Parts: sequence; C-alpha cells; structure tokens
Amino acid sequence: MIWMAVGCRYHEADVSLREKLAFSQTQIREALAHLRERFPELEVVILSTCNRVEIYAARELDTEISVTGKACEAGETCETGENQTFPTDAEAGINWLTDFWAELKGVEAERLQNECFRAVGDGALTHLFMVASSLDSMIVGEGQIGGQVQDAYELAVDCGTVGPLLHAAFQRAGNISRKVTVETAIHQYRTSVPSVAVSCFARQIFEHFEKKEILVIGAGKMAEETLLYLREEGAQNITIVNRSLEKAEKMASQFQGKVRAWGELDAALTEADLVISLTGATEPIVTLEQFRKLENARNFRPILILDLAVPRDFDSRLAALENVYLYTVDDLQSVCDANQEARNQDFPRAKQIVEEQLQVFLVDVRHRKSGRVIRELRQFWDKPKEMELERLFRKLPELTDAQRGEIEYAFNRLVNKLLHPTLESLHEAGNNPESQRGLLNAVRKLFRLS
Repeated sequence: MIWMAVGCRYHEADVSLREKLAFSQTQIREALAHLRERFPELEVVILSTCNRVEIYAARELDTEISVTGKACEAGETCETGENQTFPTDAEAGINWLTDFWAELKGVEAERLQNECFRAVGDGALTHLFMVASSLDSMIVGEGQIGGQVQDAYELAVDCGTVGPLLHAAFQRAGNISRKVTVETAIHQYRTSVPSVAVSCFARQIFEHFEKKEILVIGAGKMAEETLLYLREEGAQNITIVNRSLEKAEKMASQFQGKVRAWGELDAALTEADLVISLTGATEPIVTLEQFRKLENARNFRPILILDLAVPRDFDSRLAALENVYLYTVDDLQSVCDANQEARNQDFPRAKQIVEEQLQVFLVDVRHRKSGRVIRELRQFWDKPKEMELERLFRKLPELTDAQRGEIEYAFNRLVNKLLHPTLESLHEAGNNPESQRGLLNAVRKLFRLS
C-alpha cells in the first residue's frame, strides 16, 4: 500500500496561492467525482481551510488502477487517450496527483512542486496525524482543525472516495487527536488575544455570559474572532457599533446581534456589562470625562472593558475608577505569551504520542492486510477437511457423538499445524512492508487464493 499527501499551507505558500488552490464544498465534490471515475481504486480526501489546502490519497499495491486521458477542468468531459496505470511508486503517484491538481486549478505544476509540500509513506500519515491533533496549525492547539479534518473525511465518504485505508487512517487520526488532548495540556492554553480576552479575563469577572449585555466596538477580523469565542461561552445579547453601519449589520446578522449607529455609542455604553473595542481610531473614542457622564445612568454598575485596539480606544485613566475593569492588548499579550510557552513545553510529548501511534497504526494495517489472506487460507484448508470428515462419518455411522467429536478435534489440530508455519511467517513479515507484500503474493499464488 502507498500513502500520499500533497498540500499548500501557510508555512510554504502565501495567501494568493492558497486562494487559487482552494476548494469550495461543491468543487471538492466535483474533483472527487473526477478522481473516482478516472482512478476507481484510489482513495482520496480533500481538506480545504483558510490556512491549508491538502489532498490525501492511498491505494493498495496489489491492484491495478486503469486511467485514461489527462487531468481536466471541473465540469468538462475528460479526453480519452492511451490506457495508463496509476503508478505503483509513491513518488510517481504523488506527481500524478500534483499534476491533476495543478491542471484542475489552472496553476503551473512547477509552482505547486516549489511552493507546496509533498509527503509519501509514513511521512504522509505523520502529517495527517499532526494536522488532526492541531500540532501543525498556525496556532498550535487551536480547536477548529480537528472538526475540519473530520468534515473533509465525511464529505469524501459521501462522495465514495474513501476505502479501507483512508477509513482506518482518518479514524486513527481522530483517536490520536483525543489522546493528545487527554494526555497533554496543549489544547488547554489559549494563545490568541481574542481567546485570552474571553477565557482568561472576561471569565474572571463574569461566571456566565447568557444575560450580560455585550458591546463590540468595531467590525474587523479580531472582532469576529472575539464574537466566536463569546458565542461559544453562551453570550446572547450582543450589540455592535461601528463607523460603517453596513459592516456592523453584516457582522450582526452573522452572530444574531443588534446594531446601533456610531452616534449612539454613549447609550450603548450605558447598557453594557462587557465592552470589547477594536477600532482603528488614532485617538481615544471614550475619554474619562465622557464616561463619568454615563456613570449615574449606569447606576455605577461594574463594567469590564477589553481594549484590544492599538492605539487604545479608551482613556487609560478609566482604570482608576472603582467599578471599571480595564485591560489593554498589552495585558492580554503577556498571558498569550505565557500560554504559548506552556504549549511549547507540551509539544514534544504531543509529537511523541503521534510518532508512537503511527507505529501502532502501521502494524495494525499490515496485520489487517495479512488477516484477509489468512482467512482465505483457512477457508482453503477447511473445505477439504469438511469433505473428508463427511466421507469418513458416512463410512462409520456407528460412531458415538463423543467419538465424532474426537475425530473432528484431531482434524482441526492437523489443519492448524499445517497452517502454523505460514501464519507465523506472515505475522513476522508484518513489520516489513516489502517482505509482507512478497510473501502475501506468494501465498496467493501457491494456494490460488483470490
């Protein structure tokens, strides 16, 4: 069997190339349909996220895969040509895959080879397990990638391009991810400013977010990420204020929030329990004098202000007020750095888990492959055994049940002894793919198995 992975990640390629190579769900279905039609024995999963686009493939080495024509654009009918065979060599196979992807997306194959990663064999599996465990992410330990890998796998299953090899690999990837989560703390430490703002600072002030009035000032990427974390924590009453009303409305529709015009900022502050501010203003948008005018209307209720803007949106003097908890991006960054260091300390253990589980997986897959031949071999010997037992019992009808049982036991022991040397050799070869493949082929030919 061969394993292949080719991909374009934030490590190697800039966003412009990742955009060209990315797939929507519809495009993934179209690409998988082409691959299923042209390479019916090839197993394929396509993963496409904002930080990576990757194709995983696998195939058995003891089957021929017939293909015709060249890679074609999605939606076109592939041209037919001289019959070809998908390469049995992993490097040649990944070249096929790279060329297919390049032509499908209208990108030079040479650029993919230069700016994308390619892995075969154990390296391809290691990469999948690292990705699923969030050890290859831009932010190590981030929680989204595991679900994205699972979604990609399920989509490929639905498209009919997953067989026993990738079923086993992706299911094991999920198991390894859970093992990393349980046995290390790498997923427990938040390292982005928005996640730390919510989980480490807001959580210190508010035990629950469901009934809190939350005001978000700004409608950029960091505001969106912050709202994602707040929604995860159960926030429901969200108000967005932004100079561009259109952007505020777009974000509000995404998070089922309300919108207030920029001129209503004071009124929004009066109602808020938690404020997250992320504007691009060059001067503070809320001064000490401005906020003091709101305190009576607020009944001096406590307010948590997470000022994530640079330059700062809130006058630093607000921190001296008794009922105001004001934190800036610098306060949060120190926690981010400490959490990142904690993750870095756990990374070697997490990687060790991946490496250990890879070896267990490889042995399991090889033994599983031997198992199919072993079952057929046992059936091969069981058939004449049953025929001979039936013939013998017809000739000796006077045998008691106990005597018949002893004879059956003796025949079974004989078959097991005949099988033992072959089974032992197959088991020993399970740790060496080349030896195993040669031995399996020899057993199939010798006993004329399927």
